[in-house]
Amino acid sequence: QVQLVESGGGSVHTGGSLRLSCAASGSTYSRYCMGWFRQAPGKEREEVARIYISGLTAYADSVKGRFTISKDNAKNTLYLQMNIVKPEDTAMYYCAADPVNCPRSPSGYRYWGQGTQVTVSS
Repeated sequence: QVQLVESGGGSVHTGGSLRLSCAASGSTYSRYCMGWFRQAPGKEREEVARIYISGLTAYADSVKGRFTISKDNAKNTLYLQMNIVKPEDTAMYYCAADPVNCPRSPSGYRYWGQGTQVTVSS
């Protein structure tokens, strides 16, 4: 079992930056694949980025070059640095964890946080 709590969301203007955090507790955090997902109103939940146990990262095409996923195993915390944000980045952002898989699809993750809202205004 792992519990996930996101923070760092808020309102930001186009072109600005924001850093999301996801604090994990309850299990050996470093042994989990971790991911960031987002869901805008009326749309399906989609992958933003994921980080493998090895540290290898993968990104959605829409955020490549603008967002960076990272983790601090000593602090049991996952991060998402969001730069050059756009109005289309507006969504609820969730972190997720899975002890076995590291898929692109959100259906492959066992544990989820409650989400943090990001709103980008033009």
